[in-house]
Amino acid sequence: MLGSKKASSSETNKPMPSGQLTNSIVLDTHIEGTITTNHDIRVDGSIKGNLLSKGKVIIGENGKIEGEIKCENAIIEGFFKGIIHVDQLLIVLSTAKIDGDVYTQKLQVEPGAIFNVKCIMGGQQLKVNKENPAGTTGKLS
Repeated sequence: MLGSKKASSSETNKPMPSGQLTNSIVLDTHIEGTITTNHDIRVDGSIKGNLLSKGKVIIGENGKIEGEIKCENAIIEGFFKGIIHVDQLLIVLSTAKIDGDVYTQKLQVEPGAIFNVKCIMGGQQLKVNKENPAGTTGKLS
């Protein structure tokens, strides 16, 4: 067409800036196994397994994950059961239900969320009491 400009193949194959890429697991999609991504991911379906992301993980209100998550940041609106390692900030919204172990630097929990977890913040580890290995000293290192 007159005046139209077709993008060259090198232009259409250029990677987008990582801040603009978000993977999506849509409603009624069920995945079992391990998912690895260098970008953000939003889950509105369900995952049973491991989710490893170098970006942000968002579990939508209808989303469900059972397993282990490792990510930079996370926002949870739906259901999570397992172990989650968040390098920076975990935000738990009022519609969330979480059961398991949480490891994060920073935590924000809205009123109304169900948050039944063991939580370690700031990279701190509990010291084991040498006299009672099953117990702890109650001190964080």
